[in-house]
Amino acid sequence: MQQGKKRILTGDRPTGNLHLGHYVGSLANRVKLQKEYDSFIIIADVQALTTHWEKDENLSRNVYGITLDYLAAGIDPEQSTIFIQSMIPEIHELTMYYSMFTSVNVLRHNPTVKSEAAQHGFQDMTYGFLGYPVSQAADISIFKAHLVPVGDDQIPHIELARKIVRRFNDLYRPVLVEPEALVGDVPRLVGLDGKAKMSKSLNNAVFLSDSSEQVDQKIRNAVTDPARIRKTDPGHPEICTVFEYHRVFNAGEAAEIESDCRSGSIGCVACKKRLAHQLNSMLEPMRERRGKYQNNPKQVKEILMEGTRKAHSVARETMVEVRQAMNINYFDHEIHL
Repeated sequence: MQQGKKRILTGDRPTGNLHLGHYVGSLANRVKLQKEYDSFIIIADVQALTTHWEKDENLSRNVYGITLDYLAAGIDPEQSTIFIQSMIPEIHELTMYYSMFTSVNVLRHNPTVKSEAAQHGFQDMTYGFLGYPVSQAADISIFKAHLVPVGDDQIPHIELARKIVRRFNDLYRPVLVEPEALVGDVPRLVGLDGKAKMSKSLNNAVFLSDSSEQVDQKIRNAVTDPARIRKTDPGHPEICTVFEYHRVFNAGEAAEIESDCRSGSIGCVACKKRLAHQLNSMLEPMRERRGKYQNNPKQVKEILMEGTRKAHSVARETMVEVRQAMNINYFDHEIHL
């Protein structure tokens, strides 16, 4: 652990490219937090299989794709440890130990699990899907993370992780850190269609990897005020998706745009152009960083390998303590028959 710094654990499932919703929801904050905390960022490929087990051919591409998104957004591998979940076998060992005293009933009543099951249309949940909060608890605690940056919807997972760690420490020995949720005040970004959150599957997202032309086209097609027919009609920015993006990404001009919209002195086309310009200005440094890494795939691989090596070393140390606490370190002490 970096001297004097608390540790955080955060990450994503590699199920596709990251978009603006991910950026405002977590990535921008991670870039700030890495300067203050000892940051571990997990690429949760095993947990990706809880909902995408039949699409494993995309997994390798997505792992490297999400790494590019991280690096492009400003995650510094000198400050943050980026690692691959499946390559830390100790995580899976600790998950199994936790599952021995975590009841199925508790998992079934987890509101986030219930919500995701409904979202994916799961009538009968798999063992892996039902148990992924246990896996998350192992992800967090094996690195002795003090804090986990999350949105409101993930708080139940952190509460369960706290209960699991507390239960382990009570049952055996207090060797694990009970994590706390670091809840940020982050905006909820709806999709370009105005109907749901951004999603690759819904084709309503602006991705961090989009070109300036792609951003221009997507914003041109974004949903605005449906009641506004002519440019001079008074607008209703409170129901306009494009204005909501202005509030998040163009706060300095949002008040002026809102006033002009309500008075009918700015049309939707001009409003969209201003938003696209602002988004492209924000994304341009990311495109430059992405280009450097895309032209050097060996460096990206080395970053992942080094981060995974470091994470593996920390996990091994924790599991030595866990096994000692559970008295399953059979060859580390004298045998009395």
